[in-house]
Amino acid sequence: MSKIKLMSHLVAGYPSDELSLTAARALVAGGADILEIQLPFSDPSADGPAIQSACTEVLERKYRTADGLKFIETLHKEFPDVAIYIMSYGSLIYTPGVKEFCKKAASVGVTGMIIPDLPFDFDEGLTEACKENGMINIPVAAPSMSEERLSKLAHAGFPYIYAALRTGITGTDTKIDDATITFLNKVSAGGSKIYGGFGISNGVQSGALADAVDAVVAGSVFVRIITENKGNKDKLYEAVKAKAEEITHLK
Repeated sequence: MSKIKLMSHLVAGYPSDELSLTAARALVAGGADILEIQLPFSDPSADGPAIQSACTEVLERKYRTADGLKFIETLHKEFPDVAIYIMSYGSLIYTPGVKEFCKKAASVGVTGMIIPDLPFDFDEGLTEACKENGMINIPVAAPSMSEERLSKLAHAGFPYIYAALRTGITGTDTKIDDATITFLNKVSAGGSKIYGGFGISNGVQSGALADAVDAVVAGSVFVRIITENKGNKDKLYEAVKAKAEEITHLK
């Protein structure tokens, strides 16, 4: 099996900027093609316990959006050829103004935005603001969508769509079965490339998805590894790198 593309998820500043940067370096070394950086949010409704706890810990340090953007700028300078996407929630980008936020994000090296609670057809101008700043908006498709709405999204002309592989929150294992592949085929019916995630934590899952998505998305698994090893920088690096290699099938 050839290498599988990976979009890996990190919470900016967790557990510290230094260790978050160590984890990013490990992910890139392990084969990650895209770094999805979550700006810490007080109520990350789509995220499971691991990411929620990470967000809470970072916010307790009075971490601000500006700190997250500075962290992303550091990443972009070190890895100029690695795509960086921001994952966050609508209120965080709506408060300063969608256009202003997108301008700032693009200036630090962001190339894509994933905002799960902004629907693709009522996105407060996010898609247009992304285009104006050389970025892409990546809407989220879910199995709970009606057939009509899913088809509308699939044929809306987005270059990429994030397909949540099941309903609920991230962080628990997802079974990849025929229904999963059928759903992914519906999401890609209009020609969009697909990122598939929610509950991806091992190479068996990523292998099962390889032919149906452009990249697999893994997040909670890395946040858990970071949490387990945050007392030892070297162990954190090796554990994150090994898991990335497993998911991308670099091993």
